[in-house]
Amino acid sequence: MQIETILAIISTLGGLEAVKWIVRFVTYHKTEARKERASVDTLEEENRRKNVNWLEERLTQRDEKIENLYAELHKEQEEKMSWINRCHEVELGQKESEVKKCEIRGCAQRIPPSEY
Repeated sequence: MQIETILAIISTLGGLEAVKWIVRFVTYHKTEARKERASVDTLEEENRRKNVNWLEERLTQRDEKIENLYAELHKEQEEKMSWINRCHEVELGQKESEVKKCEIRGCAQRIPPSEY
């Protein structure tokens, strides 16, 4: 009687197809689990790659921005150095004119005498 009840249950569950499914499930269960783990690992790896690519792109953008800022800084430094040079030239010219200044107005003879 037990065999008949087992056969009845199997036939109600789908007959031969149920038996095939159970056999497939038992034999390929580990294989399917490995395949699923491999697909999950592949997705995680792809996500990491995308994240690394995004970070590398961001780093490249920041490097470019830093280079632009340094170029601008050097340009400003050069401009300030040129202004400093101009100011020094003007100061030197002023000192030179003070040395060459004649203390007597309207005199053809210059005091102090100039070597220039």
